[in-house]
Amino acid sequence: MHISIWNEARSTLRLSFPIILGELAQMALHIIDTAMIGSLGYKQLAAGALVLAVLNIPFVIGIGMTISVSQLVSMAHGRKDGQKVSHYFYNGFWLCAATAVIISLSLVFGKNILFHMKQDPEVATLAVPFLELMGWSVIPMLLFMALKQFTDGLEYTRTAMIISLVALPVNIFINWLLIFGNWGFPRLELPGAGWGTLITRTLMFLTLGSVILWHPLFRRYVIIRRNHWKLRVKTIRELLYIGVPSSLQIGMEGGAFAISGILIGTIGATEQAAHQIALTCASFTFMVSMGFAQGSSIRVSNAFGGRNRLKIIGIGKSSLIVAFLYGTLCALCFILLRNILPFAFNNDPHVVRMAALLLIFAAIFQISDSTQAISAGLLRGIKDVKIPTLYVGIAYWVIGIPIGYMLAFHTSLSASGIWIGFIVGLSCSSVLLSLRFLRMSRKI
Repeated sequence: MHISIWNEARSTLRLSFPIILGELAQMALHIIDTAMIGSLGYKQLAAGALVLAVLNIPFVIGIGMTISVSQLVSMAHGRKDGQKVSHYFYNGFWLCAATAVIISLSLVFGKNILFHMKQDPEVATLAVPFLELMGWSVIPMLLFMALKQFTDGLEYTRTAMIISLVALPVNIFINWLLIFGNWGFPRLELPGAGWGTLITRTLMFLTLGSVILWHPLFRRYVIIRRNHWKLRVKTIRELLYIGVPSSLQIGMEGGAFAISGILIGTIGATEQAAHQIALTCASFTFMVSMGFAQGSSIRVSNAFGGRNRLKIIGIGKSSLIVAFLYGTLCALCFILLRNILPFAFNNDPHVVRMAALLLIFAAIFQISDSTQAISAGLLRGIKDVKIPTLYVGIAYWVIGIPIGYMLAFHTSLSASGIWIGFIVGLSCSSVLLSLRFLRMSRKI
């Protein structure tokens, strides 16, 4: 059994590695944006943090909707049904497109909400134009994610990875031109980072779309479009059955972090900047867990399509073991590097000191963060999404956030109290979801 577990872990890692690299590339874009914005000053860094906090909830809800594409494509692929693969891809793409437009327009036309969130007035003023540009960039990014989920669901995970990696230097170059006004371009500062993100995401979507339309690996699902590229209510319902709970799960988790960031912003700009630094570091390690969770979910979904119970259990147990080991490694890195990492973003001594403290709390929840992400992905792979969504809601919104709020505003812990709430919420989510998968996998 130990050899089987190791083999399953190795297979999942092999599939997940390109996904992980793609996720890290996307996260690196945010880190580089944060670092380049931070060089302008801590007020700009706080404004960027505010925009990302507001953007996070609707954006991750959109990403949750795209996950339904990979799940259904993977199940159809496991049944060797290429016609269903093509049909799910077409319906999933347009569902994601509609979701992207709704989210984008809501952000663009609701940008002035930043002035009503009890934030530093100067920070809010700096944040508004940045939010508008980031809102428009949601459309190409979610369209890219929908195409990526299609290729990932077919277990061709390298395609989107290569595009994401190439996009990294492109985004850096555009930022360098527009944030700082190099080579005769106007010095746009914070809005320059927004333009850089919008342009880069558009190029990513167009590139992946061209590959799918013309590459032989994917074109075989395109050339049968005459009979299978039709919008059907039944198919949309199937996608929504997975997409809505997935969106709620990811949205409630991302929303918990976003709301917490807004709450910390009411304490002060220094605290918000430190929070953004620590959260960016924690988000970077989480992207590895997310990529591995997607790979685990795709493999489990494929096995679920073939009704292979032993395969599902083997993939699940091996993935949880890898998640535990990875979380432990990340925790050690955060503790050892807590006084060094903040300097990559800002050199204000007060911000650096507070960020170093928050990184200790980030280290504590690394194992829980990794295992809960993997468990949620495994459960999506076996189409168990409703009860896990309830678990996530309880863990974060009934337990984690209230505890964080009480500690932050009714004790002397301040921003540290919010992060203790993170630890409690993530731990509850991890235990509930892991036990749920182990129980449900035996019933298949």
